[in-house]
Amino acid sequence: MLTCLRVRNFAIIDALEVELGPGLNVLTGETGAGKSILIDALGLVLGEKARNDLVRTGAAQAEVEALFDLDPTTVADRLSRAGIALEGDDEDHAPPSAELVVRRVVSQNGRSRAYVNGRLVTLAQLAALAQGLADISSQHEHHTLVDPWSHLGYLDAFGGLEERVRSVGEAHAELQAASKVLDEARARLRGRADRSDFLAFQLSEIDAVTPVPGEMVKLSIDRERLRHAEKLLRAAGGSEEALYGRDGSISEELGKIVASVRDAAHLDPALGSALASLEAADAQIVEAARELGHYARNVALDPERLGEVDDRLHALGRLVRKYAPGAEGPEEAVLAHRARVAAELASLEHAEDEIASHEARRDRALAVGAERARALSKARSEVALALSERVSQELRSLGMGSARIHVEVRPLEGPKGSSELAIDGARLSATGIDHVEILIAPNPGEEPRPLRRIASGGELSRALLAIKRTLAGARREGAQGASSARSLYVFDEVDTGVGGAVAETIGQKLRDVARHDQVLCITHLAPIAIYGESHFLVKKEIVDGRTRSDIVPLGAQDRVEEIARMLGGLTVTKKTRDVAAELLRSAAS
Repeated sequence: MLTCLRVRNFAIIDALEVELGPGLNVLTGETGAGKSILIDALGLVLGEKARNDLVRTGAAQAEVEALFDLDPTTVADRLSRAGIALEGDDEDHAPPSAELVVRRVVSQNGRSRAYVNGRLVTLAQLAALAQGLADISSQHEHHTLVDPWSHLGYLDAFGGLEERVRSVGEAHAELQAASKVLDEARARLRGRADRSDFLAFQLSEIDAVTPVPGEMVKLSIDRERLRHAEKLLRAAGGSEEALYGRDGSISEELGKIVASVRDAAHLDPALGSALASLEAADAQIVEAARELGHYARNVALDPERLGEVDDRLHALGRLVRKYAPGAEGPEEAVLAHRARVAAELASLEHAEDEIASHEARRDRALAVGAERARALSKARSEVALALSERVSQELRSLGMGSARIHVEVRPLEGPKGSSELAIDGARLSATGIDHVEILIAPNPGEEPRPLRRIASGGELSRALLAIKRTLAGARREGAQGASSARSLYVFDEVDTGVGGAVAETIGQKLRDVARHDQVLCITHLAPIAIYGESHFLVKKEIVDGRTRSDIVPLGAQDRVEEIARMLGGLTVTKKTRDVAAELLRSAAS
């Protein structure tokens, strides 16, 4: 239920706040006062596209904020998927009710921002979240009513077939996925020969080199040693000679020093520390000389081996540049690419088996989709008869007694040249295999025809009200299981082209709907306005040279004045007021 709507700097509205009540809320006022602007504002918070001409002249931005009081179970799942928490929600228990605050801000350049419970959301998120919060019936929707695209939803809502539609949608999604995989496998099969040759070449190229993890680092070290072998030999051999290998070597001279200090240490123990250091140095020099000699004897002057190392590094580098450029652990990356190539090559070798498996999956999905779609189509055909009769009954009570409604269910045709899968000659879509259209025969003896061809504006208004009331009634009864009726119904100028007794009947129908759902009705007819439980007046005035529109709630006496104005026009007499008061008393009883 919508409990509060705040509007600032929107069209000719400076600032207003409307607190709606449960039941039937009526909105009246002079023509041009801005009654429908409120519907435009509500449309913004429900996700409609913003326009820069909505911003009041001189203002930087327009702002609309709506407060909804909801049963959280109807929207919590959608909010959760969008990452938006309901106020008062917790992890363990859902509260019995919750407030949802939707705010929309539109700037002068036409850009807009949307917030839900204080969190910034995209327009797509807002439209998805707002779906189901309100059902707006307006002159614009009359155009929607004549579009058969919307009729399928009306039928499914009346019949409570949404769960079956979702089931068909799931089967259709699986069928599409299976068909896509099958098409891809078939495409691979068509290019299998060329692809197999290409993959086999890559495999043989890698296997011809057979890289080993870490090999390039080791080979690079070996190459440097082989390139500088002569210099390394001179350095190691000469150092070993100077340290130990010749007469008068460093080791020999240090040995003499050690012997001299050792003799002196017998005379003064204080030389013991220096002696130990000299003895350690002598031992380290001998060990270093031994290692240098060993190294020198193993340094190989081998140009042939150097060539082999260069060739190996070149081969490995070519593989890395081709199959693993810039990778850390290049040999491992090349081997990983080899594994992928080998796996794809194996799959190509078994392509026929893969295609057979995918065909089996596609066939299973098609069988499931066909079974569910046929059952849904049968249910729709049965529900269509009931919906036709119910809407026809409603039209009779709305002054169209001779009108007959026929809800047509026929196979859904695909676009010309379409390769989409068909069931029983009908295209299978996410909503089934049916095309639904509401037809009307306004007069006896005429064949039912599409609404867009023969229905007038007044007839469309009444047809729209009849359909909405039927849907609301089905939801309340629960017999049909229809569950998608909204908690808020908005009727903007639904009384177009009617008057007198028919207008009063429309008012009674609206009040009947409002017994179980919140209704907001914009009307210019007194026989409808008298049934409102809450009555708001739209006033337009000029303040400081600027036009502004405001909405005020009416008390009992003010309602009498407004109903009298609607009845009597410019001249309101005592008699007119008495008639207005009597009409209000009659409607209340």
